[in-house]
Amino acid sequence: MAAPCAEMEPAAPPPSPPPAPTPAAAPGSAGLVCAQGRNLRAVLCQRCGSRVLLPGAATFARRELLLPAMRKKAAAAAAGGGGDVLREHWLVRDMFSFENVGFTRDVGNVKFLVCADCEAGPIGWHCLDDKDSFYVALERVAHE
Repeated sequence: MAAPCAEMEPAAPPPSPPPAPTPAAAPGSAGLVCAQGRNLRAVLCQRCGSRVLLPGAATFARRELLLPAMRKKAAAAAAGGGGDVLREHWLVRDMFSFENVGFTRDVGNVKFLVCADCEAGPIGWHCLDDKDSFYVALERVAHE
């Protein structure tokens, strides 16, 4: 049986941060989040510029997630392994809110999100245990 999604995340709790800033004041999200916590700007693929989300389609969320390193498809298969712990994401509650996104095959009980046009990624993460939570890492996308 596949491991629960919680096991895909880093096991050690993060160091105690200072009090949580308001969504608009978060370091990587400056100018990207409205007062209601939604994305102000369109979310694009960093590589090809394809539109992933329209403005207002996602909510800013802080959650530590481990994503494999971004590489071209062939390079990722050859290198195997490696990744980044990312903390700032766009949380999408309905998969039909995406303009353009693809999903990898299941890796345990997780699917990774990729650009549907150029297959760059992973740009995000989706746990099969939670059908209504799709996370797109702010560091892995561009904004317009």
